[in-house]
Amino acid sequence: PLVAQVHVIGAGMAGLSCAVRLIHGGHRVVLYEAAPQAGGRCRSFLDPALERIIDNGNHLMLGANDGVMTYLDTVGAGDVLATAPEVVFPFLDLGSGERWTLRPNAGPVPWWLLVSSRRVPQSRPSQYLEALALRKAGPDATIADVMDIHAPLFERFWKPIIVAILNTPVEEASARLMWPVMALTFGRGAAACRAYVARDGLSTSLVDPALAWLAERGCEPAFGHRLRSIDMANGRATALRFGDYTVELDDGDRVVLAMPPARTAELMPDLEVPRGNRAILNVHYRLPSPASLPEGSPLLGLIGGHAEWVFLRGDVASVTVSAADYLIETPSEEIAALLWADVARALDMDAQPLPPHRIIKVRRATFDQTPAEIVRRPAAQTPTANLYLAGDWTDTGLPATIESAVRSGHAAADAIVES
Repeated sequence: PLVAQVHVIGAGMAGLSCAVRLIHGGHRVVLYEAAPQAGGRCRSFLDPALERIIDNGNHLMLGANDGVMTYLDTVGAGDVLATAPEVVFPFLDLGSGERWTLRPNAGPVPWWLLVSSRRVPQSRPSQYLEALALRKAGPDATIADVMDIHAPLFERFWKPIIVAILNTPVEEASARLMWPVMALTFGRGAAACRAYVARDGLSTSLVDPALAWLAERGCEPAFGHRLRSIDMANGRATALRFGDYTVELDDGDRVVLAMPPARTAELMPDLEVPRGNRAILNVHYRLPSPASLPEGSPLLGLIGGHAEWVFLRGDVASVTVSAADYLIETPSEEIAALLWADVARALDMDAQPLPPHRIIKVRRATFDQTPAEIVRRPAAQTPTANLYLAGDWTDTGLPATIESAVRSGHAAADAIVES
């Protein structure tokens, strides 16, 4: 049976994926967004200093991200992601100057660990098996509790991957939350590990196709609509108040709140949500000419510096520093120079002069993915009968990533249909 109407509040990746899934199933959806554009933290814009389209942040997707792939296929955008010809992960140790490339093999049996040229230099196959301890991690265990965070292999392989995914220092990050990612990627072989980036920018690749698909089906977001409060009666939401006007809800209507946790908690004070936040720092540099990374890879991992991952798109090099709270208050020009020294070395360029750049500080990039906060993630269905939640911070079983956001939208849509 079809729901009378679903009101989706928030047109980020969670809200968009929820709306797409519901409309694909034949349901009526009204989509609202407080900002003047869709995408939330997943968006692009024209930067006047660089004269280039840049992303609000660097987002990596993997072959194992079934939610993202399904979402893109549904809206007819299956070709918007870029990847390397082969499944490779190149790294550079900024201290020693040593370069290497990880090469997972096809299939679930990881025989690539037996080939020295496919793994981290000076590492042994048995050392990689330490990550299996994540599978048995208790609910209160951190990464540091179950892995040797001072081991050379951890510093050169596991740490950059784990910090990028959990956006939390390994001394505090939840070990249990990392295991599903390991199982879905390295546990399934090269195809699941394949790295993808938005070929022409996040908005063009991930947001605009969904907006066009929704518009063709009569669902265009109402931008500039900030939900101020929700009227409740008899355990149900009865009205949505957007400041100047109110939307009265019919008996069969449903509501999906696809907003950040803090804002959701303001609307639902009795709801338990994750409270802490972690920052991500992104710096975009316009290069004198287009550059490339080893073997056509869209990214390069850096060890031993402040810059952690470098992404290239044409003549723009973009740098990401995860769990960047330690660096976020540093003056912008100091940050730009500090990270450019790492990037210039990675790309074999002169460190002087400092090229045109744009720094983007996302102070609330993800919730604090520690054991104490993981247990505060709510399910899609709330105690309010016709009210549902979506967002990468809800209990998707995965870290707060684009995949988690998309899956949360799908979970909310499925819960509505099943109800």
